[in-house]
Amino acid sequence: MAEYKKPKTEAEFENNFKQKNPLMNDTEAYYEASRCLFCYDAPCIQACPTSIDIPLFIKQIHTDNITGASKTIFESNWLGNACGIVCPTGVLCEGACVYNHQDVPPIKIGRLQNYATNKTIDAGKVIFKVGESNGKKIAIIGAGPAGIACACEARTLGYEVDLFEAKEKPSGLTVYGIAPYKITNEEVLKEVEYLQNQLDFNIKYKATINSKAALKSLEDDYDAIFIGVGLGKTRNLELEGEEKENVIGAVEFVEELRMKHHKLAVPKKVVILGGGNTAMDAASEAARMGAKKTVLAYRNSKEKMGAYRFEYDLAISAGVDSLFNVTPIAITGNGKVEGVKFAKTEMVDGKLKTNMNNTFIVRCDMVIKATGQAKQGHLYGLIDDLEIDTKKRIKTNDEFQTSNPMYFAGGDAINGGAEVVNAAYDGKMAAQGIHNWLNK
Repeated sequence: MAEYKKPKTEAEFENNFKQKNPLMNDTEAYYEASRCLFCYDAPCIQACPTSIDIPLFIKQIHTDNITGASKTIFESNWLGNACGIVCPTGVLCEGACVYNHQDVPPIKIGRLQNYATNKTIDAGKVIFKVGESNGKKIAIIGAGPAGIACACEARTLGYEVDLFEAKEKPSGLTVYGIAPYKITNEEVLKEVEYLQNQLDFNIKYKATINSKAALKSLEDDYDAIFIGVGLGKTRNLELEGEEKENVIGAVEFVEELRMKHHKLAVPKKVVILGGGNTAMDAASEAARMGAKKTVLAYRNSKEKMGAYRFEYDLAISAGVDSLFNVTPIAITGNGKVEGVKFAKTEMVDGKLKTNMNNTFIVRCDMVIKATGQAKQGHLYGLIDDLEIDTKKRIKTNDEFQTSNPMYFAGGDAINGGAEVVNAAYDGKMAAQGIHNWLNK
């Protein structure tokens, strides 16, 4: 089990957050590519949300056609480099590899994907061009993975594209919400810059669309609008003491860490509430920032956690402790956090019940809530005739068109929060949907 000292310099921060899957060198990539069986009707393709022709790009790597491999990847997934790093490949493409049935390690598909696209990006190879102009314009709200993918696809179809991004940098969750031991800011931003240089889409930063007037302006100036916004802030738990100092949402904590690095102050004792992948990231990051005691607390059993098992194992290997079948009932302290009061939970007749006769306090200096994010309900409410489901997700048809025909949507706005690769697929296919609608 690792024990991390608090990083005081950027070098120490980088050492604590070393990349989980470092970039392959040429020899490693050649030998790994040589292991592929190039299956007919390959299960890895079927397991990829963007249906990349994985055997083809691996064959291209093996024959030293790195540019061709990158083109194969990007044609299916405009965020091919980032997804090669951050995708849960163990439960997607690599999890479907036939080698898993033979007690042989699966092909390292994600790392091969990252290898090829990274080399092509660093070499500045031009592999795409803007389609012939059709005189029509698309506005994209949000420059996250869905928005970037929609912009790239739309530009190859000849549309003028403007992205309106509320923050200072593009790529949404990939820059602001993913642990830095998975992917660095530099790696994310250089992919967006590479695509932008070839396809010439325009991103307007600090351009929040949050009023009827702003939407009316887009409706007047553009032929179609794509909603690619992510989720909002961490939801409140309505706990006693939740307003105390040093209670923070996991998404906000991860974002602050991504921006401040070693300058972020993390106290000695941290409790993380939640059992999803974001909770695992926050717990692992708190430990890597030098917290002496990091406790992950989840209301149900370990088997019921929403997080992938490898994410949980990664947090434990960073020195995180875990508590199961406990639910928070209050945050204690005088102004500042001093602890979390928990009650034990248990399954009774198939339902999770809280036992208020069995309570205890875990002392801590910080509480990180990883208990889900609010949807962007304010924005959705400003759009006329926009249908929302019971979980506050935008309803779309098979072409990603909403009930207001001028608006299309994808990513977290329609799935409530999934992987970067899902958003990349939605954005690409929504651009195709817009193209079909505008050319009927």
